[in-house]
Amino acid sequence: MEAINTHNLVLAMGPAGSGKTYLAIAAAVEAFTKGKVDRIILSRPAVEAGEKIGYLPGDLQDKMAPYLRPLYDALNDRMGIKRLKQHLDSGEIEIAPIGYMRGRTLNNAFVVIDEAQNCTYSQIKMIVSRLGWGATMVITGDPDQSDLLDGISGLKDMSQKLAKVEGIAVQQLRDKDIVRHPLVAKMLEVI
Repeated sequence: MEAINTHNLVLAMGPAGSGKTYLAIAAAVEAFTKGKVDRIILSRPAVEAGEKIGYLPGDLQDKMAPYLRPLYDALNDRMGIKRLKQHLDSGEIEIAPIGYMRGRTLNNAFVVIDEAQNCTYSQIKMIVSRLGWGATMVITGDPDQSDLLDGISGLKDMSQKLAKVEGIAVQQLRDKDIVRHPLVAKMLEVI
């Protein structure tokens, strides 16, 4: 949270259950509620986790909803369902698939890019270059849990390069940071 409060771009990496997404959403809601940003933009790659779910009916929001469920859950925890729906309807909270980010400048926004281990290097490069004035971007992911083919994920390479840039924070969470059932940390040590 300290890194998010003091940097405009943060890469939060770590194992499943270490709170990366929840912390990013909590910071986004806090910044939005305090008027530090005008909107929250959520993005996550639409990559299936090893199974084919087929064609999804509906508009773009309907198609992205299953992939964004963890973000909605965290937002609901922080805002409540009624307030969340109100901000979604007004566009103050926006769902922006990774593929639709090209060409945009994200000013006065809190941007959360979740599950970035499922982005290619080119996608992450495009995403970080969207950062505009008065904006904060938090990119979360676990390089050890990519659903892409080996060598395709760009998160680890990008984090190593950006760690050298002043003003960017790369935070590595560890097994001890896992807030799920204690067995999760023990399992991740051996699998």
